Amino acid sequence: MRFIFSLFQVAIIAGLAAASVLAQAADERLRPFLLANSNYETFETAIEQTSSRLTEGGFRVIGDYAPYDKAHIIIFTSDALQTLAAKTELGGFGAVLRAAVTEVDGDLQVSYVNPYYMAKAYRLDGDITPIAEQLDKELGPVEPFGSKKGVKTKSLPKYRYMFTTERFNEIYELGEFADQSMALAKVTSNLAENNRGLAQVYQLTLPGDQGVLIGVAMAPVDEDDKYYNDVFQMSVVDIAPVRSTAYLPYEILISGGKVQALHMRFRMAVHFPDLSMMGKHSFMTLMPSPTAIEKALKTLAE
Repeated sequence: MRFIFSLFQVAIIAGLAAASVLAQAADERLRPFLLANSNYETFETAIEQTSSRLTEGGFRVIGDYAPYDKAHIIIFTSDALQTLAAKTELGGFGAVLRAAVTEVDGDLQVSYVNPYYMAKAYRLDGDITPIAEQLDKELGPVEPFGSKKGVKTKSLPKYRYMFTTERFNEIYELGEFADQSMALAKVTSNLAENNRGLAQVYQLTLPGDQGVLIGVAMAPVDEDDKYYNDVFQMSVVDIAPVRSTAYLPYEILISGGKVQALHMRFRMAVHFPDLSMMGKHSFMTLMPSPTAIEKALKTLAE
């Protein structure tokens, strides 16, 4: 009896230990960006070498974006990432990753979006680990950043900034056409005309019937349109010593004749989860931006 009781005690302890491990895994926190190896002699060398290392690592660079001085963003993808993204509804938004080279007060910063974080936030179904490990090998992350405490892994798929704001699947419906070819033709035509300061950064045709993902630079010249201006938005939110330049550019997804984009109150919040509600560098300063971005992007489908 004493032996059986001891086994029972061991089983309970083992069970509690396992439950503790699972609880810790569920409570794991992630941050939106990773600071990579930044030991380069010049800004230009950092851009060149980062792009080369991505290519050598099996990634495909599909676009570059320089929104302002000493800030350069490299957009890249891979077959594995696209296959993963194609498994879920709206997964196409997660079919690309972004790296950035930023010079701040004479110091170079090479960073990229955290694949683990983005896979959870964009609800990708599958294991992002091989892709993340390859990036680690090529770019060498130094430390995660973008949030003091991070966001719980289990919270990311249902993330929203506060109870009144949008989640991942609560998107901008920008337009709908009879078929995919009509939608794509209209959007690319409007982008070519630089409609309201909008320009194409990249275009990626996704596998299967997932559609086309397009990166959009937003640089209106009219001061009245500043609330959807990339430069103005980043001047408000990207003020930490280590910059989150790889937030840009915005994306639109054209699939099944529908033109869609992530809601700004989700997209910006998930990339800047510590952003305050009030103050000069806050969501309050950008209060008109969600509507301004939606209206500007809708012009691409008109």
